Amino acid sequence: MKYILLILTLTSLNVKAQNSLNFNKRNVECEDKWIAYQMDKDSLYTFGFIYIDEQAGLTFNYEGEFKINKNGVFIPSRIISAGLKSRLQPNRIAIAIIPEEKFTELHITKTPDWLKFYKDNENSIERLYKWGYMYNGWEECEKGLEFLEKAKKIDPNYKGLKVELAYSYNCLNRYDDAIETLKEALKTEPKDAYINKELIYSQAKLNQIELAESSFRKALKVCDDKTYDSENAFQILQGYFLEKDTKNFEKFLKEFKVLLNSDNRFPSIIENMKVELKK
Repeated sequence: MKYILLILTLTSLNVKAQNSLNFNKRNVECEDKWIAYQMDKDSLYTFGFIYIDEQAGLTFNYEGEFKINKNGVFIPSRIISAGLKSRLQPNRIAIAIIPEEKFTELHITKTPDWLKFYKDNENSIERLYKWGYMYNGWEECEKGLEFLEKAKKIDPNYKGLKVELAYSYNCLNRYDDAIETLKEALKTEPKDAYINKELIYSQAKLNQIELAESSFRKALKVCDDKTYDSENAFQILQGYFLEKDTKNFEKFLKEFKVLLNSDNRFPSIIENMKVELKK
């Protein structure tokens, strides 16, 4: 019996060693990390380093390939001394962060020497804002907020910062924080269409439909940029729909039907809303 348990234990340890790569990350979660892609048909893992180039964005520095032997040892089969770089688009392909205890086996260090050239001014407000903006664009809003809040400590009035912070808050369902931030932003930029759009969105999400409609009508008057008008109108209409407020739904739809129909995203959704409200 002890012999059987010993075999099972050794087998378990061997499997664990071979499975030291956990493929549960997306590329946007791996800034400044050594990563591996899943094994190919030749039982090879492609590996390299992911970082952000200020101009090119998310970038993969290809370093080579390796195998994992039966004892779980990482054995490099090809190493590229200079590295080959490729720009990455955010995607959901599962990749693995290489455990630090495997760096020696792959002949790599935690921080590549060349990375320092991409870290100039990494604590400047310009860089922090840009990184926050990029992560928000990738819908990694919690990470984006980390950079933006650091930027806020340096200069809370940095151009574009308040609305980008509000975007993070909205993305994270922190609508009260978004509204507070956007109201501050509107004090200096009352005619900014994007700021107004985010405010209307926040208010609608908090079911403050009357306030959202008031903000919408004000934006129609003061904003020269009409890019978001139809989207703003839809937020109000959807708010009345979710409240099952048929009277105000129909009234608002009648007044802004032309505007709503000008955006091909909305007519079919609105028809479905009308059917639902009649049930």
